[in-house]
Amino acid sequence: MTLLRTLPLLLSLLVSPLMAAETSNASSLVVQRQALEEHLLLDGIIEAVQKSTVSAQTSGRVTALPFDVDDSVPAGALIVQLDDSEQQARFSQAQAGLAEARAGLTDARQQFSRTQSLHERKLVANQALDQARNQLNAAQARLARAEAGLAEAQKQLDYTRITAPYGGILIERHVELGESVNPGQPLLTGLSLEHLRVVVDLPQQYAGLAREQRRARVTLPDGSELETGEMTFYPYADPATHTFRLRMPLTEPDGKLYPGMLVKVSVPVETREALWIPADAILHRSELRAVFVLDGQGQPRLRQIRTGIRNGEQVEVLAGLQAGERIVARPLTLSGAAALTPTEETAQ
Repeated sequence: MTLLRTLPLLLSLLVSPLMAAETSNASSLVVQRQALEEHLLLDGIIEAVQKSTVSAQTSGRVTALPFDVDDSVPAGALIVQLDDSEQQARFSQAQAGLAEARAGLTDARQQFSRTQSLHERKLVANQALDQARNQLNAAQARLARAEAGLAEAQKQLDYTRITAPYGGILIERHVELGESVNPGQPLLTGLSLEHLRVVVDLPQQYAGLAREQRRARVTLPDGSELETGEMTFYPYADPATHTFRLRMPLTEPDGKLYPGMLVKVSVPVETREALWIPADAILHRSELRAVFVLDGQGQPRLRQIRTGIRNGEQVEVLAGLQAGERIVARPLTLSGAAALTPTEETAQ
């Protein structure tokens, strides 16, 4: 401890008149207090916005599975084919029923037309006209029922061909070729790579400020920044971790992102005032951090400082300097300064 206290004094005595003359001509800067925005760095996960499991809507035996797990599937492509012999028979039966209903309606219309003509000439009673009208109405109802039956049979037949609702990747297969399935049984699970988002769990103590700021920076492990859309905050906390989930949509036209990838999410959590100086204005000797401060006559005086965090090329000064003081910008360019700083270390 005694050495650390006396070291600044010893170093100041080593400043030669030559160094003082050079410092008067060297570039200097004024220490200024600026706003420091502190960020919370969290791990986020990329997930797909569209992820769904396709289920059977009719019964049948699996006869074709054109795609396997991890295959790329275009939108509308056939992904499961079920045996449709039963559905084909019902569809043919419904078609025949519709043809019969149409023929019956034609006959009823003709009968009603003839009865109406005879009624106008007073050749048949009102009861016969009413009976012909009722038969026509019944024929129209049978036609409507037959059309509905054909539409239902067509749907059941269409359900034997399961197509991809959107383009993406097949990630899980729940059935195998030859299995019999029933309505509601899961068949395949897939996801889309076109729409992705980042989800991150935010600690409870920072949730309020993050909701107000609504700003975040998402980066990949290589440091490249990703563009994000509007934030969505879940209105409830996880009862196990007491964290709030934050979600942001991503825009990545190059297709370099995939679900499950890890990203870094930087969220601003606090803003405070701090003194900042350039990192190359600091002299390093073991655990010592010092700068040349210019006095009222412009002469350099070596002064020990205590540093904080580093932000790019700027270092926070916690103690040893005050706002408005002038320091030497690049002390290593001075004669003798290299002897004072044989090694350059990262500010602590």
